[in-house]
Amino acid sequence: MHEGHLSLVRYAKAENDLVIVSIFVNPIQFNNPDDLKKYPRTIEKDLEMLESVGCDVVFYPSEKEMYPEKSGKTYDFGNLATVMEGAFRPGHFNGVAIVVHKLFDITRPHKAYFGEKDYQQLQIIRALVRNERLDVEIIPCPISRESDGLARSSRNERLTPPYRRAAPYIHMVLEEARSLSPAHTAEQIISYVNMKFKDHPLLKLEYFSIADGESLQPVSGHIIPGSYGFIAVFAGEIRLIDNIKLI
Repeated sequence: MHEGHLSLVRYAKAENDLVIVSIFVNPIQFNNPDDLKKYPRTIEKDLEMLESVGCDVVFYPSEKEMYPEKSGKTYDFGNLATVMEGAFRPGHFNGVAIVVHKLFDITRPHKAYFGEKDYQQLQIIRALVRNERLDVEIIPCPISRESDGLARSSRNERLTPPYRRAAPYIHMVLEEARSLSPAHTAEQIISYVNMKFKDHPLLKLEYFSIADGESLQPVSGHIIPGSYGFIAVFAGEIRLIDNIKLI
């Protein structure tokens, strides 16, 4: 848990009588076994943090409880799941959908709060709710950032000091992309972002994409209202994602 998660609890506390937080590191949404193995697990610290913001219930199931049998469920999210994270992490969003659907079935929430840092995941979950006709309202919450602009993430805990110092560069470049948007084409901005990472000594750009905020399909030519810039960067072996609304 980190401050970004706690901000979701605060939003939920302000609007509801009872707040449940589910904590589960979902193995079927990890493409990289090593990433799953090293993903931070700090349950005692997590519980203390959640208590500090007034969380009412914590649901902390085991893998055996969530998956007594192997799930063969397959969801079809169309083009939402084939771009960006879907292209670089095949099967990831199906794993997300399986576990979120299970968690909704178990906890039966009226509202569910998700951060916009995982923006594509948010759109997938919205599609899941529509397609499966689930009785839950999905509430998006703004990205929570450190004072230097780095989007808060559990993976930040694994950044060594040099990479942690370098990581805010990602948000800085996104801000520059936004400032270019009114007068430049998507192709020009993508080229600019690629150039900004080309010779960076610590950060390796995996992708930068400009897409419509609803369909997540690429935007070409002049930037249209509702467009976002989406980015994935490796800081050593740690993969960081972020996004920004351009117009």
